[in-house]
This record gives sequence, C-alpha cells and structure tokens, in this order.
Amino acid sequence: MWFKNIRAYRLTQSFDLSAEQLEQQLDGKRFEPCAKSQPLAMGWVAPLGDNTEALVHAAGGCILLCLKREEKILPSTVVKEQLEEKVALIEDEQGRKVYRKERLTLKDEIVQDCLPRAFSRSARVYAYIDTRNNWMFVDAASAARAEELLNLLRDSVGTFPVLLPQVNNAPAATMTGWLAHKNLPDDFQLGDECELREPGEEGSVVRCKGVDLLSEEVQTHLDAGRQIARIALHWDERLRLVLAEDLCLRRVKFADELVSENEDIPEADTAARMDADFALMSSAVSELQDRVMALFGGEAEQ
Repeated sequence: MWFKNIRAYRLTQSFDLSAEQLEQQLDGKRFEPCAKSQPLAMGWVAPLGDNTEALVHAAGGCILLCLKREEKILPSTVVKEQLEEKVALIEDEQGRKVYRKERLTLKDEIVQDCLPRAFSRSARVYAYIDTRNNWMFVDAASAARAEELLNLLRDSVGTFPVLLPQVNNAPAATMTGWLAHKNLPDDFQLGDECELREPGEEGSVVRCKGVDLLSEEVQTHLDAGRQIARIALHWDERLRLVLAEDLCLRRVKFADELVSENEDIPEADTAARMDADFALMSSAVSELQDRVMALFGGEAEQ
C-alpha cells in the first residue's frame, strides 16, 4: 500500500460523491480480462486486495482506488517476421509489389491472428482522492499511466476536473539554488544523486549518482549554466524521494520506522493491514505535498 511514485493533481472543484455513490459509478467499469482478440483491458478492482469486493476504500477523508490493466504481449519482431514472409509470398506468387496500405492491412490481420495465442501481463495503478484538501495522488512513474487512470475515472463518473499543480517559483531554478548557495530547507537532507540539464531543447544532460551533491564536481556543472532537473532528497526522517522539476515524486521510499508501525496486525488479515498502512501513508503524503508546494513559493493561481 506504500506508493512508490507520487503524481499530484489539483481538483478544480470539491469532490462531492460519497464513497457509496462512487462505488456505484465505478461498478460499471469493473475490470474484465482481455478477450481473445483484445490487446488491452482496463477496469477497477478492489484496492484492498482480491479477497475483498469493494472498489472504493474510504478512510480519514481519503478515497482509495485501484485500476488494473491487462495487456497482451506480442513482440514486434514476431509480427515483422510474419509480415515479411507474407509479403514475399504475395509478391512471388502474384508477381506484383505490395505497397504500404496493403502492408498495414496485412499487419493488422497478423496481429488479430496472433493475439489469441499471446501471453498477457497485468499491472495495478493505485490512486487516492484527498477530499479534504482537494488533491488527487496517483502512484505512477509515467504521466501516461496516470492519465489512463484519470480518463477511466472520468468515463466512470462523468467528469473529474483536475489540473497539474503550478507554483510561484520555478522548480529548476529553486533546486539549483539549493546546491549553488547551500541553502537546502532544514527539514530536508540531500541524497547522493541528481540530474543537471543545460537550458534549451537540445541542451546536454548530466546524471550524477553516488556523489556528494555539494562537491566541486557538481559545482562545476552549475557554474557551466546547467540547472537541476531532478534531485534526491530525504524528508523529515520519514521518507526518501527523487524530486523532479515537474513536481513528480519518484522512487519514494518510506522510512522503516513508519512502515513498521502496523506490524502488530496479523499478516493473515491483509485488508486490515492495508487499511492501516493507507492511513499512515496518506497522512504523510498529504503533509509532504503541502511542504513541496511551499518549497517553490506556494501554489500559483490557475
């Protein structure tokens, strides 16, 4: 239940659905496995595990959701090889050239023929709505996965207006200043990695790992005009993270002391353990989000 990535979205209006109402809305998009010729399936599953039925879990003003996606694995090399064999056969037997439009049609036929025999892989994407503070947090490393969940939620409830948070001070410039002027906020400590980028679309990128971020090596890159795009931080002895200029928190790792607080709950009671862990995690994440906004001069009006 401990999120590994945190993508925050600002709700532009309060979320008025109760947990019971939301449950009814999500039920229409409950997960169903891929059909034989279906390349991708997505839907809602119980966030507290397969032994429970509820698609919504509410606690402390937060509503936990879980999207499951199943995708057929069809290697492009396999499709390409079969396509080339089919094209060669047609050109040899019929004495004509197979052009792009026909190749695309043949490729689609091959894909449809192979899908029923393809293996599939599944993944779950968790998210929760903080109804008290009007935030949505998605555990996704990529924006595309987060958008899949948001789009399915919109399809389920009709509308779900959110925006990426905006801040008053440019994150890259602010993070660069932490190292250049050695003025990191007191409740944060530096990790041992960062990514520096040269301004401009074609600017160079330098990634440093396992180094002292206040060292002369890093300072040389700053003096050359590069800015911090990502930086590893420790926050308040509660978690570690990599903070990016898009305000996404990646590779989040909660402190052992926090994670172990619910160890007295029997392992067999999975739902109770996940519920307790969610309460701890959501409280920490909501507090951290407020802190991140403050780091960059507060949230800008949108």
